[in-house]
Amino acid sequence: MAKPIPDGYTSITTHLIAKGAGQAIDFYKKAFGAEELMRVPGPDGKSVMHGEIKIGNSILMIADEFPDYGCVGPKTLGGSPVTIHLYVNDVDASYKRAVDAGATPTMPVTDMFWGDRYGKVTDPFGHHWSIATHKEDVAPEECAKRMAAAFSGGGCGG
Repeated sequence: MAKPIPDGYTSITTHLIAKGAGQAIDFYKKAFGAEELMRVPGPDGKSVMHGEIKIGNSILMIADEFPDYGCVGPKTLGGSPVTIHLYVNDVDASYKRAVDAGATPTMPVTDMFWGDRYGKVTDPFGHHWSIATHKEDVAPEECAKRMAAAFSGGGCGG
């Protein structure tokens, strides 16, 4: 009997649409060390109907745009309100690797008030990524104090 949630998947699995999904898969391999799990070609034999990659312990699904079926990516939409958050062992090295692979830096890596070292990039397909290494467990009360200081110009964190 099939499992309701297949092995290796989590209850929430990100599924991206990208104009040029094949190139996106190749970019994620280079930028984030993704492992390609599958690539199912579309009817034209060139597009990706369904692809899956694994980054760390997470599976990400990806497909090409198919506008006739309502599947369009951030480039076609003119942006995305979604950010994919990626925890890594070394945020500085991972951020540099992503930028070297062609991601656009949108926020430099910085020690943040909530305890992460954190930065942001946009990939060549219009998807936003935040990349972080958790450095410190911060109690909610302390986090609130640090946030207030950070946003008042107190110089703590972001």
